[in-house]
Amino acid sequence: MTLALERSAPAPGNIPPGAGAGRRVWRRLRGRPSAVAAAAVLALLVLLALAAPLLAQLTGQDPNAYHDDLVDSARGGVPTGAFGGISAEHWLGVEPGTGRDLFIRLAYGARISLLVALGAVAVQICVGVAVGLAAALGGRIAGQVIGRFTDVMIALPLLVIGIALTAVVPPGFPRPLLLILIIGLLDWGGTARMVRAQALALRGLDFVDAARLSGSGRLRIARRELLPSLAAPVITYAAIKVPTAIVAEASLSFLGVGVKPPTPSWGQMLSGAQTWFRADPAYVLLPAGLLFVTVLAFTVLGDAVRTALDPREGSRLRVGTGKERKG
Repeated sequence: MTLALERSAPAPGNIPPGAGAGRRVWRRLRGRPSAVAAAAVLALLVLLALAAPLLAQLTGQDPNAYHDDLVDSARGGVPTGAFGGISAEHWLGVEPGTGRDLFIRLAYGARISLLVALGAVAVQICVGVAVGLAAALGGRIAGQVIGRFTDVMIALPLLVIGIALTAVVPPGFPRPLLLILIIGLLDWGGTARMVRAQALALRGLDFVDAARLSGSGRLRIARRELLPSLAAPVITYAAIKVPTAIVAEASLSFLGVGVKPPTPSWGQMLSGAQTWFRADPAYVLLPAGLLFVTVLAFTVLGDAVRTALDPREGSRLRVGTGKERKG
C-alpha cells in the first residue's frame, strides 16, 4: 500500500493532471523566480502610481508647482543643497530650473506611462482580434484584402504618423487619450496577424466543424468556439506588447508630442533633463532607469506567461520527471 501511494503521488514541481487551468498556470508562474520577481516589481510600480496623490498630500509637494527658492538662478537653475537638493522633504531631490520634487513627479509619471501603455494595448487587442478573426473567417478574397491592409498597417512608422496626427488634433483634446488612440490604432497589425494564424489553425478542427454543421454562423463560431481557444495566445501577446507601448509613449513624449508640460511622464521628464545631463546624470538616469526596469519586468513576465500557458509545458514537465514518478 505504501509503495502504491508513493508511485501515485505527483513528482515535486509537477502539475497534477486534474488541476484546473488557472491552478496550473499559477503553479508554473510561481515556480519561476524570474516571473515572481517581475510581478513584484510591477506591483510596486502600480502601487507607486496609484499612491501618487496620497504621497503628494503627505509630503506637501505639488508635482507641477515651481519652487524658485530651491534652485540657484544665478547658476542657471542648479538645485541648492547637496546631491541635487535631497532632503527630508525631497527624497530624490528637485528638478533643476523648476525646483519641483523629483520623486513625486516620477510617481505621477508612472500613472501616465502605465495608463497610456495599458490602454493602448487594450485597443490593439480589441482591434487586432476583430480584424484577425474577420480575415480567417471571411473567405479567401476577404482574407487576402484584410491581410494586405494589415501588412500596410504593420509597415507604417508609428512615431512619424503619431507626430503628424498630434499636429492636427485640437489642443483641448486630452493628451493621454490621444496617445492611447494613436498607439492602439496604429499598432494592431501584429495582433491581427497572430490571431488570423491561430484561427486558421483552429478552423479545421472537429469542434469547429461540428459547430458549422449544426448551423452556427460565422459570428457565433468566432464568439463561442474560436475566442475561448484564442484566450491564451492573446493574453500572452498582450503581455509582450505592453513594453512596446511604454517605449512608444515615452518616445512621443520625449519628442514633445505627448503629454504637455508641466504634466509629468517619464518620456517628458527625459526630454526636459537633456540640458542637465552633464551637470548631474541623475536627472536622466532616474526616469530612464524606471523605464528600463518597467519594460524588462513586463518582458520577463510576458515570457513567463507564454511558457505557463503553453500546453506542451506540462508534457515536458511530466517527461522530465518520469524517473521520479516511476520510483
